[in-house]
Amino acid sequence: MTVVADKVFDEALSLPSDARISLVEKLIASLNLPTHAEIDLLWAEEAERRVSQIDQGNVELISGDTVFAKIRRKYQR
Repeated sequence: MTVVADKVFDEALSLPSDARISLVEKLIASLNLPTHAEIDLLWAEEAERRVSQIDQGNVELISGDTVFAKIRRKYQR
């Protein structure tokens, strides 16, 4: 961390727990990360896209047994 970041961190540690929690929440919010609702929507859209590809015959399906056998071969040493 930079000197300024170290100073801010040290100052933050001196705050009461509830103030630190509030600060953490504000810092996380400032990152503009997707919310759980947004992530759920994106996963639902991805699932629908994949189902559509399967229904249209645009993808080759591979059995789970084949996939796991390939993984075992790749990582067994």
